[in-house]
Amino acid sequence: MARRGQVAGGYAWWMTDNGPGVVRVRAARPDEVEALLGIQQAASVAGFRHIFPPARYPFPAAAVRARWRAALGTAEVCVLVAECDGLPVGVVEVAPERLDGLFVLPCAWGSWVADRLHDAAVQRLRGWGCGWCRLSVLEQNQRARRFYERRGWRLDGRRTRTPFPPHPPMVGYTLTLGAASAAGLVPT
Repeated sequence: MARRGQVAGGYAWWMTDNGPGVVRVRAARPDEVEALLGIQQAASVAGFRHIFPPARYPFPAAAVRARWRAALGTAEVCVLVAECDGLPVGVVEVAPERLDGLFVLPCAWGSWVADRLHDAAVQRLRGWGCGWCRLSVLEQNQRARRFYERRGWRLDGRRTRTPFPPHPPMVGYTLTLGAASAAGLVPT
């Protein structure tokens, strides 16, 4: 059985029940803002509707578009895209000691695309010499929390709220990447 994924900007792709074809992770290009927005919007609307009911809290497309545009224009930030058959299906933003915004099209959930993006982001952090990394996740996003916890991320006690109404709580996670923990350099 095939499932179809749709991304803003006219991108579309097909995936079989066996998962996507070859998944390649690469650096995002500045002309892909609309594709990144589409991936985040599709994933957020599908995954967070219990937190942000779409009829009451429409997806903040303008703010998210500006966020991706800024990230792609910042030298200290690396935006990685997972693509299948040449079409974007997932995205993650990574900066020194910070992982932010890992999103995958819903029709690719459970297909290893998120794993590939996560591993590429961690590899980039290690390449920068980072000994640890932090991220924040919606407290009610159990799917993401399980994903990160299975990969060694640990709750670190940080709590914030999202900037978007209804401002649900977020919890912080930290991942130790290597020698930093032995040297006592992991943040508290």
